[in-house]
Amino acid sequence: MRGPQPTPGLGSALRAWMGFALLITAQFGVRPLLGDRASVDFAVIAVLFSAVRMRPGLAAVSGFATGVALDALSPGSFGASTLVLSLVAFAASWLKAVFFADHVALTGLFVFAAKWLFDVAMTLLTGVGTGSSLVVTLLLWAPLSAAATAVVAVLLLVLFRPLYRPQAL
Repeated sequence: MRGPQPTPGLGSALRAWMGFALLITAQFGVRPLLGDRASVDFAVIAVLFSAVRMRPGLAAVSGFATGVALDALSPGSFGASTLVLSLVAFAASWLKAVFFADHVALTGLFVFAAKWLFDVAMTLLTGVGTGSSLVVTLLLWAPLSAAATAVVAVLLLVLFRPLYRPQAL
């Protein structure tokens, strides 16, 4: 007679949490080393990859918690990341059937769009730029940052598939 069997979803959930923790660690440990303007946003990748494993309400709570952690480091714009990441997580969870299938290019496109919208919303909510600097930020630096984030997300999906790819139940 064998002992109790682990639940089938336990390994998948553990891998998902480990992947999330690694990305959040990279957000605070690696991102500051990459540069300011067009850097990779590991927190957005973490929220998107975890949101596809959750229902929309729980995904919004996850985005909220991640946003609070990010906002704690920037008290001047407290609440902006929380609001935007909650919306991004909710939308990602709701749209997961369309974009997060087994197609890596669609996932990269979705990460690009989510990151660009995140940057646009953060720029407008925090009032960082005005005039021509606002246009340059929204039309040059935000898309470059979104492209870098999408490339890293696709590489993570390809290289570390068990951690970041949603499992069929």
